[in-house]
Amino acid sequence: MNNAAALSALTDTNNLKTLAGPILIIMILAMMVLPLPPFILDFLFTFNIAISIIVLMVSLYTKNPLDFAVFPTILLITTLLRLSLNIASTRVVLLDGHTGPDAAGKVIEAFGHFLVGGNYTVGIIVFIILVIINFVVITKGAGRIAEVSARFTLDAMPGKQMAIDADLNAGLIGEDEARKRRSDISQEADFYGSMDGASKFVRGDAIAGILIMLITIIGGLLVGVLQHDLELSAAAKQYTMLTIGDGLVGQIPALIISTAAGLVVSRVTTDEDLGEQVLSQLFNQPQVLVITACIMAIMGLVPGMPNFVFLLIASILGTIAYLKIKNTVAPTIESIAPEIPSIEKADANWDDVTPIDTLGLEVGYRLIPLVDKAQQGDLLKRINGIRRKFAQEIGFLPPVIHIRDNLELRPNAYRITLKGSVIGQGESYSGMYLAINPGRVTMQLPGTVTSDPAFGLPAVWIEANLREQAQINGYTVVDASTVVTTHINHLIHSHAAELLGRQELQKLLDHLSVQFPKLIEDLVPKLLPLSTVQKVLHNLLEESVHIRDMRTIIDVLTEHAAQTQDAIELTAIIRAALGRAIVDQFFPAGAEVQVMGLHHELENILIQVMQSGGAQGTGIEPGLADTLLKEARSAALQQEKLGLPIVLLVPGAIRFLLAKFLRRALPQLRVLSHSEIPDSRKIKLTSMVGGNK
Repeated sequence: MNNAAALSALTDTNNLKTLAGPILIIMILAMMVLPLPPFILDFLFTFNIAISIIVLMVSLYTKNPLDFAVFPTILLITTLLRLSLNIASTRVVLLDGHTGPDAAGKVIEAFGHFLVGGNYTVGIIVFIILVIINFVVITKGAGRIAEVSARFTLDAMPGKQMAIDADLNAGLIGEDEARKRRSDISQEADFYGSMDGASKFVRGDAIAGILIMLITIIGGLLVGVLQHDLELSAAAKQYTMLTIGDGLVGQIPALIISTAAGLVVSRVTTDEDLGEQVLSQLFNQPQVLVITACIMAIMGLVPGMPNFVFLLIASILGTIAYLKIKNTVAPTIESIAPEIPSIEKADANWDDVTPIDTLGLEVGYRLIPLVDKAQQGDLLKRINGIRRKFAQEIGFLPPVIHIRDNLELRPNAYRITLKGSVIGQGESYSGMYLAINPGRVTMQLPGTVTSDPAFGLPAVWIEANLREQAQINGYTVVDASTVVTTHINHLIHSHAAELLGRQELQKLLDHLSVQFPKLIEDLVPKLLPLSTVQKVLHNLLEESVHIRDMRTIIDVLTEHAAQTQDAIELTAIIRAALGRAIVDQFFPAGAEVQVMGLHHELENILIQVMQSGGAQGTGIEPGLADTLLKEARSAALQQEKLGLPIVLLVPGAIRFLLAKFLRRALPQLRVLSHSEIPDSRKIKLTSMVGGNK
């Protein structure tokens, strides 16, 4: 019973929150029609001032404009509230203004007498100045910033989306983070677009304020003189003071709200609020403060100037500069000198034999900040993300990547090694960004022209201040760490077969034995030695077939190990069992399988070569090999022009021979056998290899 009551209370609370918005809007619109007593007007005017101050404070402490995404709606609601109060107070002023200065409430009386000293001429001038400041300066500027920001944000969306996709593909972020970033980009465009439109409400409110003031003064004079028989001067003073008080009590909150709008749209997103930004950037350089203090002191010594004030400001600035210099701690330079080896000779031992790292990353000294956590380097974290994503996609955990500095490399260079051999190298500039040209950029950027080290696309290294411009013009922009990690990710996928060593395979089987203990126990070593299982998995990985479905692989090996121990034959059987997953890598489920075919004459020749001992790819004569390569390149080029995956479909008997032979010349080509295509998939031949021979 208590749970039901609590649930009912929670439901009621949610209903109230849902109804709060409509009720507020209806109440604001009702104020334009229903008469309000002076006390209610005092309360609502005070509430309006409080809301404007709250909005200003929130804008000051907001670090990201999207943290205050509801601001355009608040801008509209507060504008409607001010206009409704103007209408309600105007009604009271015209009806009861002849009764005294507090006819429309104490708040209007205070603003009309205290703030302008009871002088309605001064009040009119102050009111007009406030309106001009709000309309011409703040609101117009904020609207222009919002308009430009909205346009730039929309133009930069494709580049930002591609950067998110690049981080996702490199394993630097997950699906949830990518989805959140895409949502933030969309919200950012919507926010600045809404702010551009909402600023028009404030400008219209300023114009309406002047018109309402003129109408109220003229109407008050007519009502006071014609209906209440007041003297013209008395009516002018009475109604004008009430109108000025009414105008000021509305325009001051409007000015505060407009200031908040300007602060929000002009903010640059950082991890600091406005106060922290001002203190850290405006007063962060002691030499600037010293020069300014000297200039102010010189001006303070000029005869006729207010010497005390100038010298006071100069002394304050000088004191701040002195404290900044005093509190600045010189960075500690860590010694990087290598230890001096002991002069005492020692006998050589087995500790002098150091194993070669399976995977290694060597960096120049200027890239050390990328791997140093003390300097906010995130390369280690990103590499861990790559290994995790590789394990999820390929099916086993790759070896740890050992990172070390290499003074023999150029300062910004790096290289990636596999078992001591270099498999990739490039340059990355810490603090700069690589703008990659995906083929549809609209302008050239100033910077160091280069190419993307992972895929060879044309690119240019740019300064950080050009990042937004590059994204707007269609470039994919990534930072220095992303360049290195994307290169590593590409290479470990390309060399996946070499990364699956005996130790990694044993760890994989141990991991699987927890879930499928009987399967592993029956296979290794009862039916197959570990080396044969490793060779089969190598064959799969060499042709970019993932081994995530280890249960199917183990089932097939267990079933056919009694008939054959040949790794090539077992690989062919496993590929047929994994056919659906293999085909789905190139053609989405349900799509037509559009592949290249093999001419029947060439097919017969290759079958004869296979039967005569060419299973290892060594039995193809030079003339036939040249013809085969030429025809395969021509068909692959045609397939690429059609925008289709470069896949060749051949009989199962020669699939391994062709795949091995063509792999070096056409690494992007994939060779499938007829047995690997599921019966449910429709096949279409787009071209024939050897059709002209």
